Amino acid sequence: MGEHKRIGILTSGGDCAGLNAVIRAVVNRAVGTYSWEVLGIRQATLGLMQQPPKYIALDVEKVNSLLTAGGTVLGTTNKGNPFAYPMADGGVCDRSEEIIAGYRQLNLDALIGIGGDGSLAILRRLAQQGGINLVAIPKTIDNDVGVTELSIGFETAVSIATEALDRLHFTAASHNRVMILEVMGRDAGHIAISAGIAGGADVILIPEIPYTLDQVCRNIKERQEQGKNYCLIVVSEAVRNETGDSVVSTDRFGECRYGGIGQYLADEICHRIGAETRVTVLGHIQRGGTPSPLERLIASAFGVAAVDLIAEQKYDQMVTWQNRQVVSVSIADAIAQYRAVDPQGTLVKTARGLNICLGD
Repeated sequence: MGEHKRIGILTSGGDCAGLNAVIRAVVNRAVGTYSWEVLGIRQATLGLMQQPPKYIALDVEKVNSLLTAGGTVLGTTNKGNPFAYPMADGGVCDRSEEIIAGYRQLNLDALIGIGGDGSLAILRRLAQQGGINLVAIPKTIDNDVGVTELSIGFETAVSIATEALDRLHFTAASHNRVMILEVMGRDAGHIAISAGIAGGADVILIPEIPYTLDQVCRNIKERQEQGKNYCLIVVSEAVRNETGDSVVSTDRFGECRYGGIGQYLADEICHRIGAETRVTVLGHIQRGGTPSPLERLIASAFGVAAVDLIAEQKYDQMVTWQNRQVVSVSIADAIAQYRAVDPQGTLVKTARGLNICLGD
């Protein structure tokens, strides 16, 4: 099956469901079909910075139980850009050559990087600087990588958010309450709009469509007048308050993170119309747990296709899901296109057709 190769695989950025299924597929294809060696790099690029580089040799027996496991057995990181790596003295240092040296020290013929647009941009820059043969697989629960219909992690995140809405329905009805579910999504509303439709939400607020609290409150009052004494609202964490400011919290290291728009809405709704309101922030629950069946399917297809690209010596490529099949595109094209929810797209039209309030 062609010349023997030794390939590396790493997971970078935030964890999510489906990563282990990708690792399993890569190893099964590379070892089972091509008789190659596969090294799993620990903690993303941090593993290549170590001396000696931190890795685990992967074989079929080690990965076959991974299909249903959440997270990543290799570990990951979403901190520390290697081109401006934070140092103990508060400064930054370019450690990119250390990563390239680690790749060469392991005698790798190619590297499969699984990550979102930020991670893939860094990996591509490293690959170009160091002559690394890179193949990429898109991973983000936000589903905002432009050229692929699905990224690893999204389907499971939607399933979890939908299940949360299913559960909130009953307690909302029992207590005649407004229940607000705050979901992840960074700057895109894909999780909110998809789970909101699938979970029967009454109001869906996403960053791509401006809203007014007057319209949201009007919708709740209209429901009450129709005898529907409860309301289910799903809101993306990136939705801004009415003055246009992001709702964020700052940790002790000075990093800002989205969080709090649900409570902001609850306070405003209670103040304006007196509705008893409760908030659930789903948070990292969306990133954990068992991958959905479709997640496993896409992960398996991506893993096999990535290995085949290496066999064909097609590097600087990312696998994508388009029109029910895997298609490869250049990584540069993939990360150049950011995909938010289209306000004129099918899902928004569907929500409006179901008389779901989008706040506008």
